[in-house]
Amino acid sequence: MSINSNHHDNLRDQPPAAEVHGLHKTYPSGVEAVRGIDFSAAAGEVFGLLGPNGAGKSTTIGMLTTTIRPTSGTARLAGFDVLRDPIAARSVSSVVFQEPVIDKALSGRRNLELHARLWGVSGAAASRRIDELTEAFGLANVAARPVDTFSGGQRRRLEIARALVSEPKVLFLDEPTVGLDTRIRYELLDLIGGLRSDTGMCTVITTHYLDEAERLCDRIAIMHEGRIVALDRPQALLSALGAEIVELRVEHDPAGALAALQGRGVARDTAFAVGGTLTLPVGEGASGAVIAAIEALGIEAQALTTRKPTLDDVYLELTGSRIAA
Repeated sequence: MSINSNHHDNLRDQPPAAEVHGLHKTYPSGVEAVRGIDFSAAAGEVFGLLGPNGAGKSTTIGMLTTTIRPTSGTARLAGFDVLRDPIAARSVSSVVFQEPVIDKALSGRRNLELHARLWGVSGAAASRRIDELTEAFGLANVAARPVDTFSGGQRRRLEIARALVSEPKVLFLDEPTVGLDTRIRYELLDLIGGLRSDTGMCTVITTHYLDEAERLCDRIAIMHEGRIVALDRPQALLSALGAEIVELRVEHDPAGALAALQGRGVARDTAFAVGGTLTLPVGEGASGAVIAAIEALGIEAQALTTRKPTLDDVYLELTGSRIAA
């Protein structure tokens, strides 16, 4: 499902579905997991928190879903402060955590019915909603079976369907495809991509998978060591590096080779070296000139390739480390 442009314009006029100012979390051990972040996510938007494990993504989700108390700062969901009015904030949101919470001994449908009761969804409305969700999520034929007979992908789809029973204004998905094989991952990505509907539900997703972020998200906040180091549309983050990357591996003095290329004006400020690998972002059609300059300077490259930039390049340029493990 997709939102038509008129509806999308109407959604932009609404207050933020999620709004964060100066959010900070220091654990009793002294670990600063989140170091003063700011962002907002609009109704109808798919907003991504991208970064490696330990970047602060799950702690951020924990604070927004009222399971972790912030050290300082504010966070609101559909206008409700998560600290001052946690019950109201929970009532307009739903979350799918990394760890499963469904009861494997019960049937898929029974899990959904119990969740509906917990959220105060009435019998007739709950039954109708569950019928819609099991059909949309491809679970109608297995919903009567015990969950422990479900495949991994079916369980994950049930987890997301469960979170949608209460028709939340904000849905949080914390690393939703971790542990799934590639085929099931892509099936689930298609499902998540179709969650956007005319209800204007905002989806906030955490991931360290680059393809997920680029494919699903309207905007991405890149997190590193508890801070947001970049926030923009995926294509805008990529285009900041240029249309193409020249990548070369240099055995001797990569820093000197990079300095020489920058001194010639061939390598831009966005060029960087990690170990013996130099990454040189260039404009459309400029790779030939860069390769010629490398040869003219006598730089010995063990390997040399050209390719399109990735979000991992963006992260490397910003932080000096990789998102992907």
